[in-house]
Amino acid sequence: MDGNPEANQRLHVLVEGHVQGVGFRYFTMYQARRLGLSGWVRNLPGGAVEAEAEGPREDLLAFLEALTEGPPGSAVRRVRPEWLPASGADFNFRVRIYD
Repeated sequence: MDGNPEANQRLHVLVEGHVQGVGFRYFTMYQARRLGLSGWVRNLPGGAVEAEAEGPREDLLAFLEALTEGPPGSAVRRVRPEWLPASGADFNFRVRIYD
């Protein structure tokens, strides 16, 4: 990154624990849209949730904090973040189906 704290970045996250069947994807979408982030979230066959969001680092940190907490009924055991260069994609945050 160029050192500009407002420069967009991309955050790829794997969330493990009791995170499927508890509204985690829709919680994630709500948090991302609330923060004005673009990206996606999906369930993985092994029981984890995967998400990728893009926007200002400060907003991505708030997003990451929300995912660490999760919605009521979830039990987040582990969050694995990976910071990546921004892709420049500009679209509403959405829920993806397995692909």
